[in-house]
Amino acid sequence: MIRALKALALGWFVMTALPAQSEPTYRVLDFSQLNGWADDDHAAALRVFLNTCADMKDPDWSSLCAVAQAEARLHSNAASFFELFFRPVLIEDGKEGLFTGYFEPELSGALSPSDRFRFPVYRMPPEAREASVWLSRSEIETTGALQGRGLEIAWVDDPVELFFLQIQGSGRIKLPNGRSIRVGYAGANGHEYRSIGAELIRRGTLPAHQVSAEVIKNWVRRNPDEGLELLRHNPSFVFFREVSHVPAEEGPLGAMNRSVTDLRTIAVDPAFTPLGAPVWIEKDGITPMRRLMIAQDTGSAIKGAQRADVFFGTGDEAGRAAGQLKDPGRMIVLMPIQRAYALASVDTLE
Repeated sequence: MIRALKALALGWFVMTALPAQSEPTYRVLDFSQLNGWADDDHAAALRVFLNTCADMKDPDWSSLCAVAQAEARLHSNAASFFELFFRPVLIEDGKEGLFTGYFEPELSGALSPSDRFRFPVYRMPPEAREASVWLSRSEIETTGALQGRGLEIAWVDDPVELFFLQIQGSGRIKLPNGRSIRVGYAGANGHEYRSIGAELIRRGTLPAHQVSAEVIKNWVRRNPDEGLELLRHNPSFVFFREVSHVPAEEGPLGAMNRSVTDLRTIAVDPAFTPLGAPVWIEKDGITPMRRLMIAQDTGSAIKGAQRADVFFGTGDEAGRAAGQLKDPGRMIVLMPIQRAYALASVDTLE
């Protein structure tokens, strides 16, 4: 899956203490209360919903998926489909809304090592899969525990990009012959992620307002010895599998094992938002975003009812856009009508 670790961008790098989670509340809204609803491309959202709705096993969702498939064949009005069969539900847990972004990185690599391509992308060894907590990043890199075992998928030319590939959990590796292979998350060593951005702030190396993915990458490259030590501050280590069966023109696999879609897929906390559900996004900030997304991914740093990570696509441009996103706002989950009213108590209905 793409970034089964997830919460990218600044959310990965500067993590502050969160308030204790309160019991969630559910409030049913009207579509007229969704800011910008009438202006969105609902047909685009419906196509993305159809990518994964067949994998939703609950009867109310599966029946709506069948209706959606029929509506798509008839080229019916997509907005009317959502308005007729869903109700917007505002789910809150006492935390402010926060949107960040993620993307699929593209690295330069080769299928055999060389002076340029020296940094291996590893498959998961069986002993790591069987252990709840295995060797730390530092132990893996300094003891040679994975070397010479045929676990290498490829070798890349930049250890910093490889580190951030592990944060993303998915990416493409462009080979010298122009072909690309895609790798996806296969598992991790069981250690909790430690924010290297927060560590740079703690050391007084960087002020908090300067920390971003690009700033961290550049600092590590300018300070290779200290940079290597900084990367090892994060004991979490991610292993990969090759997923090149996914066509290059499609997005990487999300938590539902289907390709995700640029600016229509979000990662959510499935404790609050069902995977596959449509979610209306009202992201504020310098460039407000009002659109219907589909919850098709997850991530260990995406926690809370009002927390989402927006997928921006593949490559450097998508990475820059994703890395700039850290904005407030709110998200409203579209639920099947009966389920929506079952969640909300009578005194909270509007």
